[in-house]
Amino acid sequence: MITYLKHIISNSPKGLISYADYISAVLYHPELGYYMKDKPKIGKHGDFITTSNISDVYGRLMAKWFSTICEKTKLPPVFCEIGAGTGRFANAFLQEWYDSIGTPLNYIIVESSPYHRKRQRELLQPFSIVQVESLGQVEPFSGMVFSNELFDALPVHIIEKINGELLEVMVGMTDDGQLFEQREALTNQAILSFLAESKLAIKEKQRIEIPIAMEKMIEDISKVLMKGIVVTADYGYTNEEWAHSQHKMGSLRGYHQHMMIDDVLQHPGEMDITTHIHFDHLVQKGLNHQLELLTKLRQDEFLLNAGILKELEEHYDPNPFSEVSKRNRAIRSLILPSGMSAYFHVVIQQKGLQLREDDVFIY
Repeated sequence: MITYLKHIISNSPKGLISYADYISAVLYHPELGYYMKDKPKIGKHGDFITTSNISDVYGRLMAKWFSTICEKTKLPPVFCEIGAGTGRFANAFLQEWYDSIGTPLNYIIVESSPYHRKRQRELLQPFSIVQVESLGQVEPFSGMVFSNELFDALPVHIIEKINGELLEVMVGMTDDGQLFEQREALTNQAILSFLAESKLAIKEKQRIEIPIAMEKMIEDISKVLMKGIVVTADYGYTNEEWAHSQHKMGSLRGYHQHMMIDDVLQHPGEMDITTHIHFDHLVQKGLNHQLELLTKLRQDEFLLNAGILKELEEHYDPNPFSEVSKRNRAIRSLILPSGMSAYFHVVIQQKGLQLREDDVFIY
């Protein structure tokens, strides 16, 4: 990876590349990128965990919720998951669907990682799924598009405001292969357009990520969804929250062997890189592409509205290691204010429908 980075940096103007180009290389290079390598990334043997790693409750609840929405809206049962990881969410969803619902279902997985596509095929072998590498390979459909921690993994640019001037933070490399940052005058028109459209106020000495790649993903989702609902689970901030002093240095982080790394220039190609997303921009760009905001909830609020409390077993089991006890603990961990879900939000958008929030929740 260092050799590849040295090549693209040395062949770039001024010997510098944007953070977006750096992140794209170290995460998504077809052979050397972190997500593309044939090694575990999620779970105890990887570098990070997701909500679906805690329990199968999340996937099973989503299956029931989606079934209810299909009944209410007459949407066809077509469910498209973007970035399915190891396939654990899909497995739980499909198990529940065929256990308790039983009607025909078209489950589409969009996954760019060859390693994860292989893991998904192994885990989901009993089920009929459609597996593709990109949204461009999906035939337009009506139904639901779901993603969990998708937008936070997209490449971002980094800018700072110093002495009243906006600068872009670039990445360079020394002759001996050490990566470093260098600030340059901001000339990228895509970033300037983002700032003008988003009305994001950048304070003096503030450092922040600019998600130019977000709009392309939103556009691609809208192109493939003729009619239906888009559900995005992720962590991020509104414009108002980005202005808080605790976010002054931005949110770009790395995760390596379950340790958070502030300097994402470490471990290139061997570490997950993530950033908090811009929720206001997600909503606005959605509107530009016919995706109307239905609601935005904290993930624990979403799970409660979707009926997670009905999943709790009523009877007491004195064995703390029983499946019932473990399942109940997992449910509580997903809805407690101190739990993982408190850091996530669920954004629900609609296209070609005229629903209110009450229409998609039955509890």
